Amino acid sequence: MAPPNVIPTRQVRVGVAAVITGADGRVILGRRKGSNGDGQYGFPGGHQEFGESHYECAERETLEETGLRVKPTRVLAITNSVFDSEQHYITIFVQCTQVDPDAQPQLLEPEKCYAWEFLSWDDIKRIMACQPDELFLPIVKLLREYPNPELFIEG
Repeated sequence: MAPPNVIPTRQVRVGVAAVITGADGRVILGRRKGSNGDGQYGFPGGHQEFGESHYECAERETLEETGLRVKPTRVLAITNSVFDSEQHYITIFVQCTQVDPDAQPQLLEPEKCYAWEFLSWDDIKRIMACQPDELFLPIVKLLREYPNPELFIEG
């Protein structure tokens, strides 16, 4: 706790989102639970830890949340999201490929996610057009800044 005469400083946090594309071009998203964006679609991911690279974070978070082993290949985009007066995140979207392309995501942290789904970018854009509140703010920012993110995905 800070001494009484010191005002605590707010900090920008770094989030990493693993964009995992299947052979059919659909990506893995989950409905967030119990945190920022409850009920909204979000990619596997989380806070980057001190000393960890964004690629290591994408691998770790994906394994912890879905049981999938992934290989990060590149940074797709970076977004800036101010959720409220206390929460400000830089999100690094990392393209990943599955080590085992036949593996399916498992719900390993049911307190953080309702379920994992595969959605096409067209599905995600339709949600953005009709119900943007269904998408986690960093994804909304991604689609506003890069309306066709699927064009940046290699593979």
